[in-house]
Amino acid sequence: MTTVTLRDLTEDDRERMHLWRNSPEVAAYMYTDHLISRAEHDRWFDGLAGDPRRRYWVIEVDGLPAGVANLADIDHHNGRCSLGHYLAEPSVRGKGVGAYVEYWLIEQVFGPLGLNKFWTEVLLSNPSAWRLHLDFGFQREALYRQHVMKNGQYHDVVGLGLLAEDWPALRPAMKTRLEAKGYEVD
Repeated sequence: MTTVTLRDLTEDDRERMHLWRNSPEVAAYMYTDHLISRAEHDRWFDGLAGDPRRRYWVIEVDGLPAGVANLADIDHHNGRCSLGHYLAEPSVRGKGVGAYVEYWLIEQVFGPLGLNKFWTEVLLSNPSAWRLHLDFGFQREALYRQHVMKNGQYHDVVGLGLLAEDWPALRPAMKTRLEAKGYEVD
């Protein structure tokens, strides 16, 4: 059985995250495509502390750091936030870890945070990510044509959203799906 936990970032994650953000497997699906310098990364990492609009966790698989999950643009007035997550360690892909993280984040947003909408933007060229969101009940709300420039070419982006009112009907099937893969979910 694979054990997945999400824990708060610590200073020990600074270098690991810098390496992950610059790895070709992660950078391919980020909006930016330049090599992130140490100084740029340090400014970004230091800016996370105390920012109420962002929350980051390290995804651990069987006790080992494997990726990052985050909430951004947390807006209590409008009741919404965006999500992002990636698995930086190739050995954990294809085991349902991304689905577990998706479920966990949705539970945080509609549970403790009490928000109304969860949204995300995904490069159209990353079908495994946007299909995962669709599997969890997100609806395609937009197609942003030629929205991001990467490697000298424009890329389309899919906008997806999930509403709190839709989650209770979807939750049991998603929980069953994860339990069938051997994950314990509340």
